[in-house]
Amino acid sequence: MNADTPYTEPPARTLIAGVGNIFLGDDGFGVEAVRRLGEHPLPDGVEIVDAGVRGVHLAYQMLDGYHTVLLVDACARGAEPGTVHLLDATTPAAARPQNTALDGHHMTPDTVLALLDTLSAGTDGRRPQRVLVVGCEPADIEEGIGLSEPVAAAVDEAVQLILGLVDATEPTPAPAGPHPSERNTTPC
Repeated sequence: MNADTPYTEPPARTLIAGVGNIFLGDDGFGVEAVRRLGEHPLPDGVEIVDAGVRGVHLAYQMLDGYHTVLLVDACARGAEPGTVHLLDATTPAAARPQNTALDGHHMTPDTVLALLDTLSAGTDGRRPQRVLVVGCEPADIEEGIGLSEPVAAAVDEAVQLILGLVDATEPTPAPAGPHPSERNTTPC
């Protein structure tokens, strides 16, 4: 850098991770949503990853200096299938259930976040300052490939919500519904 070039802070890093098992129907929602998100231009500092069922790997990756992490997953909360939720999961682990069993192939966002707390205590990794979950109410998580009709229809709404959260420039409007601050804030 020369004296004529002013220093500018690099953009805060954001990780968007699709979580889920594509062999369990609507559980593949997060994977499909990030696949579709990859078709859009994203701001500098925003990374997309298909984490699938690799929850332990995702927890380690989340400690790599990200300011914000968006987890995209199927999220059963008792709403109509296809309902998209925006949940704030930034809360420290003390608010989460303890002694969560680790199963590398069935790790929910809560399990990944609980593991994140353990890993950050034993490494030099930095926990993200903000963790959000973009979840979709599943209709069917039985064995089988492919999303149900209401969940497949919700993928575009989730993509638009994520684009708005990372301030990506998109010509299409944000999804209808309550403002993100009015949405549910309890983790899946």
